[in-house]
Amino acid sequence: MIEFFIGVDGGGSGTRVRLARADGVEIAEGAGGPSGLMHGIAKAWAAVEEAATQAFDAAALDFPDKSTIAIGLGLAGVHNRQWAAEFVAANPGYAQVALESDGHTTVLGAHQGQPGAIIALGTGSVGEIKLADGRHVEVGGWGFPAGDEASGAWMGLRAINHVQQVLDGRMPANAFATDVANACGANQAEPRNAIQNWLARATQTHYAQLARIVLLHGDSNDTARAILQAAGREVELMAHALDASATLPIALCGGLAAPMRPYLPSSMSQRVVAPHGDSAAGALRLIQTRFKE
Repeated sequence: MIEFFIGVDGGGSGTRVRLARADGVEIAEGAGGPSGLMHGIAKAWAAVEEAATQAFDAAALDFPDKSTIAIGLGLAGVHNRQWAAEFVAANPGYAQVALESDGHTTVLGAHQGQPGAIIALGTGSVGEIKLADGRHVEVGGWGFPAGDEASGAWMGLRAINHVQQVLDGRMPANAFATDVANACGANQAEPRNAIQNWLARATQTHYAQLARIVLLHGDSNDTARAILQAAGREVELMAHALDASATLPIALCGGLAAPMRPYLPSSMSQRVVAPHGDSAAGALRLIQTRFKE
């Protein structure tokens, strides 16, 4: 017998869950580490378990037997079918698992299950639309570093390239480059060596953490501003690919949604609506719907 539903939003930087009773009433939230499948199946489930445990703690409840829980998940990396299959196969005992991409669940959350489009900007990026006939179509979301345009990791990659150009003398020194270099552990004695060491171990998450520095310098540095404006143009391209007729509402979602608004082309700004809910809410809707079916 199902007593609880859990909705999970899992990406390259962290995991958020919504906990609801069987009657659909939401009672708590929780958070954990990254659960994007690119980090590994075991790590993904561990992060989900961490966030779910926190949610039950917040609700002042002991973690029940997993056979009483149905869980819906929107995770980064689900486009890799092998990873997705391995993740579901590693189910640690939940009564029912519904797994979709984080883009899929973000659409469900943003438009309360109704037709509409989203562009999610966080560690990675993806655009997705739910059409009037119920079909979901995805744009972008190809993964870092080859894709994920306008994402935090995409911005961070360009920021660290700027640092390399400054250290080489190809570009003049500036406060933006200094702040990025410092965030990567550079020191005055051997900055090149420090940056190379950072690059050797950097993950998608590490690159994405540099996006905040790009945003910080967006008003004062030409290179930072150019990165943000280029990201805005990428958002516009995704929006047009999703809905060239501009007839359905489109929501900008994710941690970079609000700070990116000033850098969107004016035509794009006029199309954007506020999302009703987030990816975790969409994942909760996903599992509740699948359970009824």
